[in-house]
Amino acid sequence: MRKGILTLTATLALLGSTVAACGDDAADTAAPSADKAVGKIGVILPDSKSSARWEGADRKYLKEAFDAAGVESDIQNAQGDKSAFQTIADQMITNGATVLLIVNLDSGTGKAVIEKAKTQGVAVIDYDRLTLGGGAEYYVSFDNTAVGKLQGEGLVKCLTDQKAEKPIIAELNGSPTDNNATLFKNGYDGVLQAKYDSGDYTKGPDQSVPDWDNTKAGTIFEQMLTSEPKIGGVLAANDGLGNAAIAVLKKQKLNGQVPVTGQDATVQGLQNILAGDQCMTVYKAIKKEADAAASLAISLAKGEKGTTNGTTKDSETGAEVPSVLLEPQAIFKDNVKDVVTDGFVTKEELCTGDFAKACTEAGIQ
Repeated sequence: MRKGILTLTATLALLGSTVAACGDDAADTAAPSADKAVGKIGVILPDSKSSARWEGADRKYLKEAFDAAGVESDIQNAQGDKSAFQTIADQMITNGATVLLIVNLDSGTGKAVIEKAKTQGVAVIDYDRLTLGGGAEYYVSFDNTAVGKLQGEGLVKCLTDQKAEKPIIAELNGSPTDNNATLFKNGYDGVLQAKYDSGDYTKGPDQSVPDWDNTKAGTIFEQMLTSEPKIGGVLAANDGLGNAAIAVLKKQKLNGQVPVTGQDATVQGLQNILAGDQCMTVYKAIKKEADAAASLAISLAKGEKGTTNGTTKDSETGAEVPSVLLEPQAIFKDNVKDVVTDGFVTKEELCTGDFAKACTEAGIQ
């Protein structure tokens, strides 16, 4: 699906001065100068329920990059409301935005916004999620099939370490309207299917969670466990869904016995890993993603072309969308410290109360 995807190191080298680096003062040293920046950039985030990243990380890093470049920005959150998403976009265009950076709620909503923006001469960047059939100028994300592959490989590692015999695997997938969830599933199913085919694992319940809703995920997983009490592993598509499954497992005193995956390296997910209740998560260096997207948005606001490192195929239109694609990292208990060292999560946030001892044991200084 993608051509010319480089490693993360090569990505950052290729982007050079166009994409801010990961250090604390990177935005100041790598962002375009204010006197060259024109236009206004509007950002629409999807919600604050599906993942803590949107308000806790993306908003912060995007604003820092725009401010460092002296570019006016307007960052709003649609809070899962499709009507509000379109209203926000309309208001941003009316108020002079020349570039929109959007995380769609679904491809239909994203497409409507992109079509409206194009009629007004406003460029659009798909951020984190590709809008199928949308035709955005750029796409910035992680290699989401690779994310899913890491999840599948992570679950296999944890089950192997546990010496599990023919475990029944439950799959708790992301929202069916999110193209990323499809890519994640493609990645982990590619790993797990080989185990099903060989007879090493047994395929169990497999269900998507509407809107990545954690409450719904808990209900769905409770039904899964009722119908199949001998579930031996849970491929949960992100930390929120994973935590919902863990809460159900705790009721049955099965937490820690049944490996559960995740994604996003949230504080909650990392604490679950330290506690032994979650097998692994996938860390996506969101500052790098936000800096790459901000750099492209600033370039478009200046009337310039941005720098990319590959393309992503729109499965609906067949078009190859110019993309910046970054590489994810699998996180287990023995390398949770990597997320802290990178500055994505602080020791103060993570190592609270009962987790202080586990942090020390995990080498978190």
